[in-house]
Amino acid sequence: APGAAHSNGSHGLLLFFPRLPMDFSIASILLLDGMTNGAVYALLGLATVLVFTVTRVIFIPQGEFVAYGALTLAMLQSGKTPGTVWLLMILAGVASLMELVERWRHHGNAARALTSALKTLAFPALICALSVWAAPQQFPLGVQAALSVAIVTAFGPLVYRVAYQSLEAATPLVLLIVSVGVHFAMTGLGLLFFGAEGFRNPPFWDARFSLGPLALSGQTVIIFVVSLALIVLMWLYFERSLRGKALRATAVNRTGARLMGISSHTSGQLTFLLAAFIGALSGLLIGPTTTVFYDSGFLIGLKGFVAAVMGGLGSYPAALVGALFVGLVEAFGSFWASAFKEVIVFTIILPVLLARSLTSGHSDEDH
Repeated sequence: APGAAHSNGSHGLLLFFPRLPMDFSIASILLLDGMTNGAVYALLGLATVLVFTVTRVIFIPQGEFVAYGALTLAMLQSGKTPGTVWLLMILAGVASLMELVERWRHHGNAARALTSALKTLAFPALICALSVWAAPQQFPLGVQAALSVAIVTAFGPLVYRVAYQSLEAATPLVLLIVSVGVHFAMTGLGLLFFGAEGFRNPPFWDARFSLGPLALSGQTVIIFVVSLALIVLMWLYFERSLRGKALRATAVNRTGARLMGISSHTSGQLTFLLAAFIGALSGLLIGPTTTVFYDSGFLIGLKGFVAAVMGGLGSYPAALVGALFVGLVEAFGSFWASAFKEVIVFTIILPVLLARSLTSGHSDEDH
């Protein structure tokens, strides 16, 4: 059962191989399962590294975007307007009001302040209106998936505007505390708008392929293809596009980027936009492989964070390798000690942190 390692329960493979010794066929299945999980963790790890390098925010709620993406699609599948639509509208209203007040205080120009506030409100309002109309229409799965991604992606800049933009000059410790608060807020709001019931989405491709002892599902193929395509597209975006290069410049030297005319506000909002998009897409990928609850994103996002830490929170290739390693450790750990698979995954971060502490020089927090 590839992808079953995302579940909070025991690994699905144990249902098929109880107390069996490890052999080549079981090892192959575990390897495939670990690589599948690692592909999703890689996306979340890359998003974590991206957010931290550009904004210095250790973004703990990255997993909430994953849960929101899967649950939004589940609500659209049932013909109901997703709770994320109403939450998005509330958040957009708060962000636009903050923008109006800040612009008015700094510039004293009512027309300019109102224009900025309307720009903040326009895209979320359009997405919300489209969602309310489309929800009962029962469009095909692909259309509903695209709409789910659009809804959750719109959260990114708004979360940055409301929670982080006014604290850009704060220390990483303060930003981490804010991230913890945002995580609890998003989890609680997820319970309010989605309820405690879990949902499992239909697969985007229900084909089955046999490769020796392996039974490869179409959804597994989609996870690999989409993850690889998104990683390549991100590389092209940062290497070839002007906005991508601006984000890279902000990550390398925030002060120098500001002196060159690169807006830290715009960079932060664009970074959170990409993080929300990656989280929403990850939620659609894992939705058919496990039952997703309102709080399922925390553990999934935390494993992406472990992968990012293994990469030093600054290296995309190292985060990718770390994510694949985390997926493999989780898969094989769930076979040998299912009850302790989460403990095993989160314990491997300790020697990594110890090694980095011993091999790197210490500096002040602001550095």
